[in-house]
Amino acid sequence: MLKKILTCSVVALFVMVGSTSCFASDAGPADITIVGEKSKKPKPAQFPHKKHQDAFKCAECHHGMADGKQVAYAEGQEVQKCETCHNAEVLPGKMLGKLKLDTIKGAGHGNCLTCHKKMAAENADLKAKKIDKCGACHPKKK
Repeated sequence: MLKKILTCSVVALFVMVGSTSCFASDAGPADITIVGEKSKKPKPAQFPHKKHQDAFKCAECHHGMADGKQVAYAEGQEVQKCETCHNAEVLPGKMLGKLKLDTIKGAGHGNCLTCHKKMAAENADLKAKKIDKCGACHPKKK
């Protein structure tokens, strides 16, 4: 009887650890390189995803699309590459001020740079780190 209880406990432990690691993998990669696949002069952005996840809720960056309009992120929603929607076929001519939302550059600057500028304006330490400058996301190659 003790052997059965011990065996069941070990199996239950493996199932719990296995399912926990499955959920952890839904968090996405720790670091992401964002680059426009159709860009003539791509300037990849290095994005520390884990660092942002630790500080913000998913919905502060992620969103979806329905009927050609942006919809708020809902927990568990499939997260796709930004270029899935931010391209000339899906969002032709769509603008946010001077930014072209039908490009990855325009979408990134609209979402990321806008947030970085706001955060730098509110926090002197972040301003000193120059998070509102190009090099924060687009480091120069060595």
